[in-house]
Amino acid sequence: MLRALAILSALSALSANAMEFPAPVTDDAYRATDPARVKMGRLLFWDPILSGNRELSCGTCHHPRFGTSDGLSLGLGDGGRGLGPDRAVDPANAPEERLARNAPGLWNLGAHEFSVLFHDGRVEALGDGFRTPMGTEMVEGFDSVLSAQTMFPVLADDEMAGHYAENEVSRAVRKGEITGPGGAWGLIAARVQAVPGYVEMWRDAFPGDDALDFTDVSDAVAAFVEHEWRSDASPFDAWLRGEDALSPDALTGAELFYGELGCAGCHSGPFLTDHDFHATGQPQLGPGKRARFERHARDEGRMRVTGAAADRFAFRTPSLRNVTETGPWGHAGAYDDLRAFLADHAAPRRALADYTCKSVLPEMGDGARDWAFMDDPAEVAALAAAIEGPDRVLAEGEIEALMAFLAALRDEAAMAGRLGIPDAVPSGLPVDR
Repeated sequence: MLRALAILSALSALSANAMEFPAPVTDDAYRATDPARVKMGRLLFWDPILSGNRELSCGTCHHPRFGTSDGLSLGLGDGGRGLGPDRAVDPANAPEERLARNAPGLWNLGAHEFSVLFHDGRVEALGDGFRTPMGTEMVEGFDSVLSAQTMFPVLADDEMAGHYAENEVSRAVRKGEITGPGGAWGLIAARVQAVPGYVEMWRDAFPGDDALDFTDVSDAVAAFVEHEWRSDASPFDAWLRGEDALSPDALTGAELFYGELGCAGCHSGPFLTDHDFHATGQPQLGPGKRARFERHARDEGRMRVTGAAADRFAFRTPSLRNVTETGPWGHAGAYDDLRAFLADHAAPRRALADYTCKSVLPEMGDGARDWAFMDDPAEVAALAAAIEGPDRVLAEGEIEALMAFLAALRDEAAMAGRLGIPDAVPSGLPVDR
């Protein structure tokens, strides 16, 4: 009784300051998942069979040990060996470049409100289908926008496909053959079809289908991700439901977050994101995002999708669920310390002027071009000019309080996953554990 009164008193005190908090998350916030598809998707997620050279799985770069990310500022896909910060270049098959953007966490992607995916939102659910980089060539039949999104990492050469001439998938990608007979997606589906264990699970998961195709593969993987990494049982959730109290420091952090600092202006709603795009001036590391014929090292974010100058350097607001576990932080992973990120995120212009290496980047030699953007004053000035809002220097006490609040977003049960990493996969290939 005393605990309940304390919770109500804290909520009343904060409400008196005209702060608005999200309603507690309920089951109807999520799409329902089919257990048979989840079962199949779990094994596919951890099976290297989906990668061109059969050397890495979805789980290599989205591992629960690293908050469903990879522990790196910018990851190494095909051509890397090991997990997390220990991942290194394979000298026998070195990647051409490290990946252009930080691997995002996979929390709550089964919630209905997650309708725009990737840092730049290039995959989006529309009323009558999905908008993707494939345009009118995009095949139909996906269960969700997450299913549509899973079809793209397998096409990226430095991510999962491998380099030209290394395998049949990478060759198809390089020739632009994605859909239809002999296309990259069909080739991957054929691999899965050749494994009896997957065919048996497919019959249970997709009764009535006449063929196991790649939309079935992606639907199953998406169902697993939606089920495995639902996260709404943190101390913050318990507080919103009136079941427990936040610590005094976390409560102070909540007051700052939803009040004076205005963090909830972008990190709003039950999953602490407005799903919109903002130019926050994050330092740009690595190769940038560009077409093959381009030579710059910048990443213009949402502008590459919309073509609108107003979207230059704008990126999707990330959800903050389990954010203390998903570092390095920033779309290019420029920060390996969340406290430093908070300070610089609040005063981004000052941060750009003073930025020094705070990243986790495996050694790739002199050709990595990791600092090409930040070493160019004109590029940095253009990035600073796009920043929204004023700088605000946070006091150390404010950072500590915010850290306490963000720690209250950690969901211990979700961190472990509901089903966990399988001991083996039907292809017989090794599982990253």
